[in-house]
Amino acid sequence: MELTFRVAGRIAKPVSEVFEAVVDPKQLSRYFTTGGAKGRLEKGATVTWDFHDFPGAFPVKVIDVVKDEKIVFQWAVDGSNGDGGYDTTVTMRFEPIDGDRTLVSIREEGWRETPAGLKGSYGNCEGWTGALCAMKAWLEHGINLREGFYK
Repeated sequence: MELTFRVAGRIAKPVSEVFEAVVDPKQLSRYFTTGGAKGRLEKGATVTWDFHDFPGAFPVKVIDVVKDEKIVFQWAVDGSNGDGGYDTTVTMRFEPIDGDRTLVSIREEGWRETPAGLKGSYGNCEGWTGALCAMKAWLEHGINLREGFYK
């Protein structure tokens, strides 16, 4: 069984605005990376993301970026369950729909087929679902859903 998942959501903003809200660290820090993001998501870059619920900056290795279409990056699996030491791959896709709306899909793959890998994949699936909700609330209404949620 391959441990992979995909979550998706629709945001009532043009694809260029939604894409920029992910690649720009200042914007990403407003609704997602509760501890801040450093570095713009550009092909070949390594940036850091920090979260209050998982303290410590996570290195994010950017594999590919196609403006207004997709972002592919790798990041390390949390090894606190004894199953770390490898990366998963996250692919974010941005698709214009219904005029000025955007379908954002996020797929994460590469988890080891272990109990810890299964637990980690479920946790990240939950996290990416929350990220999409937070992105929608921020871009459409200027509300930061994550503020005070974890700390």
